[in-house]
Amino acid sequence: MKCNVGRIDRGLRITVGLVLVVLAASNVVSLWGWIGLVPLATGLFKFCPLYPIFGMNSCGVGKENCSK
Repeated sequence: MKCNVGRIDRGLRITVGLVLVVLAASNVVSLWGWIGLVPLATGLFKFCPLYPIFGMNSCGVGKENCSK
C-alpha cells in the first residue's frame, strides 16, 4: 500500500476518529459513533482504500510517499 493520505488529511482523520470513538465509548452518541474507527485507521495507516478508486491523493502533486 502506498501512502495516499497527506499530513493535514491525516491529522483531521485521526482527530475526528478519536472524538467519535470517545463519544461512542462514553455513551454520548449511539453505536454509530464507532464508525470513527474508519477515519482513525485510515489516518494511522496513511492509506484510504477509496482514494485510488477515485484517483485521489492528498499527499501532494508528484509525491509517491508521504512525509513521516
